Amino acid sequence: MKILVSNDDGFFAPGLKALVQSMMEIGDVVVVAPNKDYSGASNSLTLDRPLVVNQHESNIYSVNGTPVDCVHLAITGLLDVVPDIVVSGINNGANMGEDTIYSGTVAAAMEGFMLGVPSIAVSLTSKNGENFLTAAKVAQDIVMGFQDIATQPPFLLNVNVPDIEFGSIAGTQITRLGRRHKAEGVVETKNPRGQTVYWIGAAGAVKDKSSGTDFDAVERGCVSVTPLQVDLTDATVGVRFDFLSR
Repeated sequence: MKILVSNDDGFFAPGLKALVQSMMEIGDVVVVAPNKDYSGASNSLTLDRPLVVNQHESNIYSVNGTPVDCVHLAITGLLDVVPDIVVSGINNGANMGEDTIYSGTVAAAMEGFMLGVPSIAVSLTSKNGENFLTAAKVAQDIVMGFQDIATQPPFLLNVNVPDIEFGSIAGTQITRLGRRHKAEGVVETKNPRGQTVYWIGAAGAVKDKSSGTDFDAVERGCVSVTPLQVDLTDATVGVRFDFLSR
């Protein structure tokens, strides 16, 4: 199996290293990842400049671009063979609810999916990053299971793993995205030159962690697996604008 690994924390991140080790046990791995931290890059694609690729080992490449750049470049030109699956991560921190809109980790997987390749985004739901090996093992199990459904249409999975030892995982649950309250306000401060600068505020607190959501599953010590789709159409709202149809 040919496995493309990417992330948004950078090719040097410990989560990526743990993921690569686990993927190498089950397939041929190539890493194409950003040369720096691109957390929060979402689905941005670099169109205003050329991209530079640096090779660090026989199977590890870094790109001076976003996570989406990395996967797009890998599948559409850099690699000789289209991968069987894209695995993005392991992100240092959760990607649940509205986090998925901003996440470069999820975006990298989404780019693979949009290019016709089954894709998985994997996140460890704590900034402490104490149990990347747990998330790596979960990712390995999912990818191994993928081989049984490889002939089916491509899928996009958002996987969030509690930051606990693997033996303490309470199970795996297929979930839906929960919801957060709106983000906190920007933080205004001064730089050393006296200029006013702004830091983006923290993500909003959890609003919906009801049964079946990703937030609920992780809180109970379960791995959350949320199948995602790219179609953003909201047909329920569209009917309110029938008057626009001619």
